[in-house]
Amino acid sequence: MAKNLGKLTAAAAAGLAGAGAAVMLAKKATQAQKASGGEKTEDYRNTELGRQQKNCKGIYYSSGNYEAFARPEKPEGVEGKNAYIVGSGLAALAAACFLVRDGQMPGSHIHILEAMDVAGGACDGICDPARGYVMRGGREMENHFECLWDLFRSIPSLEKPGASVLDEFYWLNKHDPNYSLCRATVNRGQDAHTDGKFNLSQKGCMEIVKLFMTPDEDLYDKTIEDVFDDEVFSSTFWLYWRTMFAFENWHSALEMKLYFQRFIHHIAGLPDFSALKFTRYNQYESLILPMQKYLEAAGVDFRFGTEVTNVLFDIRGGRKTATAIECKVNGVEQGIVLTENDLVFVTNGSCTEGTIYGDQDHAPNGDAEVRTSGCWSLWKNIARQDPAFGRPEKFCSDVGKTNWESATITTLDDRILPYITNICKRDPRTGKVVTGGIVSCQDSKWLLSWTINRQGQFKAQNPEQVCVWVYGLFTDVPGDYVKKPMKDCTGREITEEWLYHLGVPVEQIAQLARESAVCVPTMMPYITAFFMPRTKGDRPDVIPDGCVNFAFLGQFAETPRDTVFTTEYSVRTAMEAVYGLLGVDRGVPEVWGSVYDIRALLDSSVCLMDGRSPLDMELPGPLNLLKKPALKMLRGTVVEQLLREHHILRDRQQ
Repeated sequence: MAKNLGKLTAAAAAGLAGAGAAVMLAKKATQAQKASGGEKTEDYRNTELGRQQKNCKGIYYSSGNYEAFARPEKPEGVEGKNAYIVGSGLAALAAACFLVRDGQMPGSHIHILEAMDVAGGACDGICDPARGYVMRGGREMENHFECLWDLFRSIPSLEKPGASVLDEFYWLNKHDPNYSLCRATVNRGQDAHTDGKFNLSQKGCMEIVKLFMTPDEDLYDKTIEDVFDDEVFSSTFWLYWRTMFAFENWHSALEMKLYFQRFIHHIAGLPDFSALKFTRYNQYESLILPMQKYLEAAGVDFRFGTEVTNVLFDIRGGRKTATAIECKVNGVEQGIVLTENDLVFVTNGSCTEGTIYGDQDHAPNGDAEVRTSGCWSLWKNIARQDPAFGRPEKFCSDVGKTNWESATITTLDDRILPYITNICKRDPRTGKVVTGGIVSCQDSKWLLSWTINRQGQFKAQNPEQVCVWVYGLFTDVPGDYVKKPMKDCTGREITEEWLYHLGVPVEQIAQLARESAVCVPTMMPYITAFFMPRTKGDRPDVIPDGCVNFAFLGQFAETPRDTVFTTEYSVRTAMEAVYGLLGVDRGVPEVWGSVYDIRALLDSSVCLMDGRSPLDMELPGPLNLLKKPALKMLRGTVVEQLLREHHILRDRQQ
């Protein structure tokens, strides 16, 4: 990138000068208005009427607990409608739950069409008798997943009688709060001593601030390396960020900006994961199964072995009506004829589609098993019918940039555990927080990261065994111990590379990988597909313009301000789709507004600079001279008090 500190400081100076000029112009304009009698405002009226008017998608957004605690009225005519939900991942099951709870649709009218033989989509967690335990990923959650918690407050816990999943989760994370004692290692298991610092230079901070302030449209189709340079990429901040969220340099600058804005209230918790909350068990048993049991109790119709290949539309006069579903039921082609009273919800795209499974002795390539559900081809077939249905090729056409590999390592005895304990400083078999999030091997050629969540991660797991989730961002370069790309490694070889970075003596690595652990690798070609650079219209709206009875769900549907690769995004799109198509008269909780909260902005600026105040930054001469007079004007005001409370203003700066 053609950037340098001089240009950035000049830009900052220009911005501050421009702000001052704008204030002066506004003041002059006001004075001119007063002199001329003021602007005519006869037609203006102060009122809150219409504030909760539904938008063109049939929804409105709300905040606060008035709407959150309300139970909506039963939508008119709901008994005469049917709903067909394609897929059974988190978004699909959430849509079914909202249809039951808020739409008050009879369960027998809700049909879930799933190509696989099990629900959950990407939220999996299984014990494969032939391979071992398999978790393709994990879910990091936080307290301001407004739609997620709105849903799970109504889903009964399978563990605690009389409690909801939210109750269970809340109590767990109160009693056993999450935080990491070692965020990264170097030199084969030694603490990298990131010590909660971001280590960003002033120029790096300014690059992040500039991205934060850039309009969305100016970031369409741009990559992160278009807006950052080594000032950010060489920082500890980027190590934290890329390993926690799985961002690569070539991913979307727009998505990076949205993430930063969405989670700005958690900047302080990024270095040690103290912002995060996790379930007791794997995501399938803790989240998916309770939803499935709730829906089955309501009489919802699950149809496994049903692969939907297309949805046909009648498009005329600006109206788009889904008229038929084409599918294969256990390989036999069938069709479902639809009316306007039949609602269709489709999960378009999938980050885990086409997962390739290896095992202890086989790499996830060649003749390895590949499981597909046709998500991408379905979206392509739908998208051919109208531009409003998005552009799937933007996300699924370059697997070299959208893949990475994960693996589940299960220890079989206690010989590896001391090396784990040495790093995470906790006994992994207590049932409590272990690593508190991923531990990144900072000097790993694969950029290997690993995590151990509360054990057992599976209810049926042997209490003496520990399930470890491992992933590598760079799958096509030789490792440090195993001189092969990760994508070409067997489960045993991946375990060897992991043990090497744990600090296991080299002469013991092969034996421990062979006898003391079993590993199941999974290569996911599209796991970061939603991070590919994009422009407006690439992701279709949840309810595309003109759609009468059709909506998209999940990570590749567009909803304002929220961020993909989160459980919240899946549930939010489901709520918007159900409320919009069914006419549920209740507000969708808006995305948490920390980006508009001056307190969060002040706190984050101090965190980003590792405790320094932005007032300590050196600005060009004329602007530096304005600091003291400006601060003097604030003395004795609530603004001064606010700046002191959030460590922007300190005594030495008076």
